[in-house]
Amino acid sequence: MTSMRWLASLALAAASCAAPQAGPSDRPLNIVLVFADDLGYADLGCTGAQGYETPHLDRLAREGMRFTSFYVAQAVCSASRAALMTGCYPNRVGIQGALGPGAKTGLHLDEVTIAEVLKPRGYATACFGKWHLGDDPKFLPTRQGFDDYFGLPYSNDMWPRHPERPNGYPPLPLIDRETVVEKNPDQTKLTSSYADRAVSFIEKNKDRPFFLYLPHSMPHVPLAVSPDLAGKSARGVFGDVLMDIDRSVGRILETLAKHGLDGRTLVIFTSDNGPWLSYGDHAGSAGPLREGKGTSFEGGVRVPAIFRWTGRIPAGRTCGELAATIDLLPTFARLAGAAAPAGRIIDGRDIGPLLRGEPEARSPHEAYYYYWGLELQALRSGPWKLHFPHEYRSLDGKPGGRDGIPAKYVQRRIELSLFNLDSDVGETADVAAKHPEVVERLKALADKAREDLGDSAAKVQGKNVRPAGRL
Repeated sequence: MTSMRWLASLALAAASCAAPQAGPSDRPLNIVLVFADDLGYADLGCTGAQGYETPHLDRLAREGMRFTSFYVAQAVCSASRAALMTGCYPNRVGIQGALGPGAKTGLHLDEVTIAEVLKPRGYATACFGKWHLGDDPKFLPTRQGFDDYFGLPYSNDMWPRHPERPNGYPPLPLIDRETVVEKNPDQTKLTSSYADRAVSFIEKNKDRPFFLYLPHSMPHVPLAVSPDLAGKSARGVFGDVLMDIDRSVGRILETLAKHGLDGRTLVIFTSDNGPWLSYGDHAGSAGPLREGKGTSFEGGVRVPAIFRWTGRIPAGRTCGELAATIDLLPTFARLAGAAAPAGRIIDGRDIGPLLRGEPEARSPHEAYYYYWGLELQALRSGPWKLHFPHEYRSLDGKPGGRDGIPAKYVQRRIELSLFNLDSDVGETADVAAKHPEVVERLKALADKAREDLGDSAAKVQGKNVRPAGRL
């Protein structure tokens, strides 16, 4: 058996044995996944936000479970979304960075998305918001298992009004299914328009199982808010935007309750990466975490995450075990009674035992890997996080920009460093010299990752990576 087949068999076996098969009464007929953009760890009321309120999201946390150690796969748009959709590290599926307009690559059509996993179980599927996995029609959500799509094909700053690249991008397209219906749309309407479509989709499909994916364009810059909420928060336009997103979640919750769907719907709220700190007053906060978007420090990849399934997920709980967006696909598959993608390695694991609050439930990951592009920059195992020597961007303690104009980053370097995240979540005290045995154990785990996924810093090609789609 080849190495790839052996790893694939191991991954599928782990996914199938993680927990007993759920019976029909344990399957959520509906899944709603709300995915914010550049929302930081401390940007919700329930995670410490100041100057504005997020009552609907706070209610979601009270009625469900909040994860305090939840991760994306990379702290950048396309890579993060590729991981979410496929349950794989993004370098396994060939997606890096943030794909721009006219990109010649996208998520390969042979990859199996969450929508494609659920559709054989009779799910209606929709994506309303930012896609960012290829803007050519070949790569749009309608070709990746989604029945309906409305939104932007990439980030809302990739347009002619970019503050650092004026006229450096073509007109920003707003797409309905596969048709461009508007160019350079009024961004103050985006959040409410996505919510309108989401509510309509729920109403239309209330009597059948559905998967609603709502990847908001905000609070990615440029910030824009519904006119009736402009100027309402003490935090300025950033706070206004969070109130707008919160209201949109409230509308979804209200619609679910109206149709008696609370007990039949799993609702998740999380973010694609941490805050874009260089934007200062237009950026969010990572709270006690180090750095932000674009880095492998906790502020870049650890994000807020709330799960609610009334009657199934214990209310008012927090979970400190490590889980990640790559875990959502296998978890959804298990809960829906759907088949996991066959014949391929899936990096995510079923986190159903954590969601159910089982007393002995632990993270299903022996190690979690922090890549930036193709470079393995760090890994975590239990409370321990080991950084390998690498460059990273930082504001170096200086304030970010103002009014939508970013400050400039400087490049910094970290050498081999070990942190205990249980006692030092801010990654401030290197304890490598005190724990050489931990360093060696984590180095051995890293070597396995390099063989599997590669590492550009070590000039190692991964044996089990798949190509991106190409035009």
